Amino acid sequence: MLEQIDKDIYAWQLNVPNFGEASQETLRNSTALVSRVGGLGGPLAQSLAAAGFGKIILAHGGNLRHDDLNRQILMHHDGLGKNRARQAAATIQRFNPRIETLAVDSNITPDNAAELVSQADIVFSCAPLFEERLLMNQEAVRQNKFFVDSAMFNLEGQVLPVVPNQSACLACIVPEPPAGWKRRFPVIGALSAMIAQMGVLEGIKLLTNVLPPQTNTLMHYSSLEAQLRKISISRNPTCPHCGSPPA
Repeated sequence: MLEQIDKDIYAWQLNVPNFGEASQETLRNSTALVSRVGGLGGPLAQSLAAAGFGKIILAHGGNLRHDDLNRQILMHHDGLGKNRARQAAATIQRFNPRIETLAVDSNITPDNAAELVSQADIVFSCAPLFEERLLMNQEAVRQNKFFVDSAMFNLEGQVLPVVPNQSACLACIVPEPPAGWKRRFPVIGALSAMIAQMGVLEGIKLLTNVLPPQTNTLMHYSSLEAQLRKISISRNPTCPHCGSPPA
């Protein structure tokens, strides 16, 4: 049961039609894994904390640089040269001390993916590299964990929610990393944050069923045209991660 302090903190959220205390309890009992806490993962993780997820695992290797500061909102200028994941976890903990945060000083790799995904109920992919995104997709499908892939490039962004072995996964549409894709690309922080919020909402819908998630749909937003397109996709029978769809 929710404590009174929880009812007070999440009062406005509890008033959302079809949400209520049962959905809030679901979030409180859920663990989210967030890969990278940069321009996408930072605001996404903060909104997970605001929504009341019980535990958030933040995986991001390396130390803060000057060129991170224009979009990585969980970081601070006095943290330059210091560990990103621990800074992000500390910010989240100050923001909502009633949740648990775990800082992992590493990006998702073949060595840690299975273990980290196993600790989560839902996986949020916010990584810039397809190798990392596809690795999380593969593990989420294999372990039957909800998966939300959020990505952006220049003035465009996209979100794909996945119910493993039921809806199309990331590898259904991108089976291999595109040739020539590089980690560094054009970024405007405001667009990253906007796409992050779309990803959070899809994750909440996956866990609580407060509304149907946009599965089998690639949600693509163009800030140049101020237009959101919903692109229908379907499972690929030859997908290397989720294989043939059920009969």
